[in-house]
Amino acid sequence: MAKKVLFVNQEINPYLPESAMSVIGRDLPRMTQDAGFEIRTFMPKWGVINERRGQLHEVIRLSGMNLVIDDTDHPLIIKVASIPTSRIQVYFIDNEDYFAKRQMAMDESGNEYTDNGQRAIFFARGVLETVKKLRWSPDLIVCQGWMSAVIPFYVKTAYHDEPTFANTKVAMALYPNELKNILGEHFKKTLEFKEANEELLKPYDDHFDLIELGKLAIDYSDGVIEGQTPITESLIKYAEDKQRPLLRYPGEDYAKAYTDFFDTLI
Repeated sequence: MAKKVLFVNQEINPYLPESAMSVIGRDLPRMTQDAGFEIRTFMPKWGVINERRGQLHEVIRLSGMNLVIDDTDHPLIIKVASIPTSRIQVYFIDNEDYFAKRQMAMDESGNEYTDNGQRAIFFARGVLETVKKLRWSPDLIVCQGWMSAVIPFYVKTAYHDEPTFANTKVAMALYPNELKNILGEHFKKTLEFKEANEELLKPYDDHFDLIELGKLAIDYSDGVIEGQTPITESLIKYAEDKQRPLLRYPGEDYAKAYTDFFDTLI
């Protein structure tokens, strides 16, 4: 039986312009599928994505759940489309408050959104709840970018008793210089959910920036990937000190390096 890999991507081309992350987000699922894995792919429905051009449509049977973030209900909307060149299906996590009519990490003036932490939490929980509804149990979750970085923490805490994720391993791909500011004044408190509690978050600085987010992701991941170079060396050293299996940046011909790394984890 084919091993199942869930890709949780921050960026995928052609829905977003080409970047190191969006190209890997587009090509790696196809390459992994070609290598014999069964795959699913998720990303945020950023407000800059043209739904008509991308042929996105809502999946009614998966939409409709409300997620409580910072004591406020936020409806979860799931959309889907297929990448024309590969026919890889992509599920989009959408919400009027966090994504509609908004850009990615920064607004039109170049200022980071003050609720980026809440957006990442909503995205992570939206992905995990939708995978449960799909009745599809991944052997491995590959997280790419800051937007997916709380998923390892949730999989190993709040969702660890869920049959869907009972045997799931998680790999975190780190990228450089994604955020400059903190993820919100009360990010640690907002992050609490079920067994993902305050006690587990005590080791992390209350000034929760990209470095603290990277440490959280590494602590709860089974493997770490250097998704692009140069990356913050302090996080690479942190992963090494924690003795996490580590894939250093494999270069542009990365398909075999990634799939071999996946095999070592699952």
